[in-house]
Amino acid sequence: KDAVDIARNALKDAKSKNRNILIIDTAGRLAIDEAMMTEVANIKSAVNPNEILFVVDSMTGQDAVNTAKAFNDRLDFTGVVLTKLDGDTRGGAALSIKYTVNKPIKFVSSGEKMDTLDVFYPERMAQRILGMGDITSLVEKAQEQFDEEQAKKLESKIRKNKFDFADFKTQLEQIKKMGNMKDLLGMIPGVGSKIKDLDINDDAFKGIEAMINSMTPEERGNPDLIDNNRRKRIAKGSGKEIGDVNAFMKQFEQMRDMMKGMNKMNMFGKMMPGMRR
Repeated sequence: KDAVDIARNALKDAKSKNRNILIIDTAGRLAIDEAMMTEVANIKSAVNPNEILFVVDSMTGQDAVNTAKAFNDRLDFTGVVLTKLDGDTRGGAALSIKYTVNKPIKFVSSGEKMDTLDVFYPERMAQRILGMGDITSLVEKAQEQFDEEQAKKLESKIRKNKFDFADFKTQLEQIKKMGNMKDLLGMIPGVGSKIKDLDINDDAFKGIEAMINSMTPEERGNPDLIDNNRRKRIAKGSGKEIGDVNAFMKQFEQMRDMMKGMNKMNMFGKMMPGMRR
């Protein structure tokens, strides 16, 4: 199949259906592959795009800069998308590419999937590189996952001291949707520089979820039901040791006690509105 013909036919089809946007995703290629570079240049000539985004893996370091220059010389692209930018230590790639090709970094991603794609904000990246965190992005990510109705229900349960394992699991699932844990912690001022060399495993949540999933609906809704025999069953069902279950139960109780204290001080009334959209 000829990539140029495919792109040309796609444009023709989009116009016939009055589509406003057509995205042509070309195959990955090396700048030294002349045949492939000629092909992508021919695609540009055939469809005359309004926007050409160069997608590059930031893990390649200086090679990313060299590759960006080679592609820009050939295509004169309009912007850059940096993938796998999962830490402030790779922020230098963004600065170097911008300086070398003088084209804006438009999007960044901590992975290679759509849910990790974000608009690039230069000032926020600068803050992360300088170890100042990125609290604005952290709040925005939280707002994307925590809607107002859920926040109200959670606040009501906390006020009544009825926060349970079902609520805890829901919060875990929403936190996981926000991105990988190291990225999230790196957005907190003063934390990023301290954890940049640490290996933070996102699979840590899986053990907790396994223990909660091994509980009955009644146990999730009423943690006080969980005695020693039930803990042994939960440990066996989740593939964990009884000590792991005991430690988790203790941490959960400490968290509930902390919530009770915050409730008495009316801190949730002050905090929750800021988390809502």
